[in-house]
Amino acid sequence: MNLARVIGTIWATRKSPGLDGLKMQLIQPLTGEGEPFGRVLAAFDSVGAGPGELVYFVTQYEATLAFPDRPLVPTDAAIIGIVDRVDESAAYVLGPNGGGDVGKAGA
Repeated sequence: MNLARVIGTIWATRKSPGLDGLKMQLIQPLTGEGEPFGRVLAAFDSVGAGPGELVYFVTQYEATLAFPDRPLVPTDAAIIGIVDRVDESAAYVLGPNGGGDVGKAGA
């Protein structure tokens, strides 16, 4: 699993039939210190995350498993959780501001 910040939503009028009804989000992967890492990704959202929220995501085959009612959904990344709080090693994981309400938009 990887940490990321939701930075936007993608709207598509046409997509693969297996993806109908799924929300696609733009996410910025983060390092252990909470700094942007790598390129922005498009990920399908299985948990209802919104812009600004800290999330965790999976890629490759594991991304298809986030949607058990849709066998082999064609996706390379899926948001599988919203981070509410980081208790242990918060200073390392999220920088000097630590844990707190990291999952809230704008945090």
